[in-house]
Amino acid sequence: MMHPTRSLRRRVTRLASSVLALSLLPLGCSSGLTVTRLNSDHKKPNNVWVFFTVQDEEEPVAGLAAEDFAIYEDDQLVSVFESKQTIQNPDVAAVMYTLLLLDMSGSITESGQADLIVDAAQSFSDRVGQSQKVAVFAFDGGKDIRSVVGFTEAKGSIEGGLEGLRTYKARDPSTNLNGAIVDGLQVLRKALDKDKRPLKFGTLVVFSDGTDRAARVSKEDMQEELGKEEYADFEIFAIGVGAEMEESALGEIGRDGTELAEDDAAVQAAFERVAQRIEDQSKRFYLLSYCTPARDGEHTVRIEAQAEKNAKGKAKKKGDVSWTFDAKGFGPPPDCDPNRQPTFKLDENLGLDADGEGSDGGSSRKSRGSGGGRLVLGTARPRRGGSSLGSRGAGGG
Repeated sequence: MMHPTRSLRRRVTRLASSVLALSLLPLGCSSGLTVTRLNSDHKKPNNVWVFFTVQDEEEPVAGLAAEDFAIYEDDQLVSVFESKQTIQNPDVAAVMYTLLLLDMSGSITESGQADLIVDAAQSFSDRVGQSQKVAVFAFDGGKDIRSVVGFTEAKGSIEGGLEGLRTYKARDPSTNLNGAIVDGLQVLRKALDKDKRPLKFGTLVVFSDGTDRAARVSKEDMQEELGKEEYADFEIFAIGVGAEMEESALGEIGRDGTELAEDDAAVQAAFERVAQRIEDQSKRFYLLSYCTPARDGEHTVRIEAQAEKNAKGKAKKKGDVSWTFDAKGFGPPPDCDPNRQPTFKLDENLGLDADGEGSDGGSSRKSRGSGGGRLVLGTARPRRGGSSLGSRGAGGG
């Protein structure tokens, strides 16, 4: 039989070990941010640029300022005053296009729903158009889609074009949904290829009140087109309305999110939720520019994002990304201008694997070159296999 004193000593030892283990656990319940580098560059005299995204799990982190990022070189913090760090407008290096594809078949135009669809499309375009170029195309049972508004950032052009849909007359009252999706992908691809900026992001949003009836393009051929490598990085959403449209059918189209409005009253809200998601995703891109103190040799840069700071300036959530650059021959003179625009090299762009994991450990889509050697990406984030946006709500995507 164990001596009572020895038994008590063991229990005290175990208790002390448990208390010590608990004391070593981090206080609070903060989670890390995912920072994914999409591209970076460096040039004389001593400029450094990095284009990246910041996410909190699947949610985009928007609104961070230059002072919300700490820059480390070789594990040493670079002075804000020395680096002159700034956030540049991502538009100088990247372009985002959204194509809205509207069903204007006989079931829409002859049922008096045209005004409802135009109003919802107008609200959608106004919102998404604040951060990217938007085009609107219409389809019915005819072979080809029809341009309503070309890719533009001009609000007046979108309004004027959409007004014409209020009196739209279908050439063919049937619904060529599958063919319209194939055409829409091709139009979006060609428009992005023409843009000269090196980083490109494409989104296709499809609205319909029913399934394909025209049978001009089979469902299998449409799905084969969706699966092509050249569209793998596009983000695609589907919005449906009415009893004829099934959520499973929407999911086959909207691989990044779906909205099913059971009646006309819910159509506007459905468009708004998709617009919210696109808007939120576009705000998680950052182009950070700074002047490095390095003058020669290779150096490891680490950018740390800091979010949800308290009154004392301490961040509740952090995440970082690292890479190396060569500072051979760096100056000044001349003086470094942090507002100088980058010229990203595509051959140095990060490849992301098929599972969407970046080489920096960030969750993102695979980057692929196309269109005359220019990079095209979807709004990089993990796919959810056509999940319903409605179940997530509009707030924060």
